[in-house]
Amino acid sequence: MNRINEPGRPPVPVPGKPAANPPALVIGVHLVLLDEGKVLLGLRKNTSYAAGMWHLPAGHMEPGEPVSRSMVREAEEELGITIAEDDLVLVHTLHHLDADDGRSRLQLFFRPARHRGHISNREPHKCAQLSWWPLDQLPEAIVPYTAHALGEITRGSALSTVGWSA
Repeated sequence: MNRINEPGRPPVPVPGKPAANPPALVIGVHLVLLDEGKVLLGLRKNTSYAAGMWHLPAGHMEPGEPVSRSMVREAEEELGITIAEDDLVLVHTLHHLDADDGRSRLQLFFRPARHRGHISNREPHKCAQLSWWPLDQLPEAIVPYTAHALGEITRGSALSTVGWSA
């Protein structure tokens, strides 16, 4: 008996045809700058999310922008450094279900092979300060998924999830 596409059952996707209601997915890009076992974090301020907490330099993709360009743009806007898209290495992917708003977020963590320019705080209205933290002594007031991802990166894990029921 063929039970595909019976009433009350979820429709079976058709290859090449978009789903009627594809999941909305927010994509974040995060820059992992390491120097002698320390990672660069910024102390967020005047932000709707995680004000008063430490976080990696990060942002979201803009419409029509590839992820690599998003990361390059954020590095320039926030830190004043130039990174070639080809110099970005994806070091971790985190699928995060945000408990605050229930949105599914794909967080991509990039490490640059190299960058040009001097790191400086280019968004003092959003970032109180930049500081280098030892990976084994992260601040207590750190965005939880950031601490999780840094731990996974340190262990060499390429993929993890946070916030999803087991």
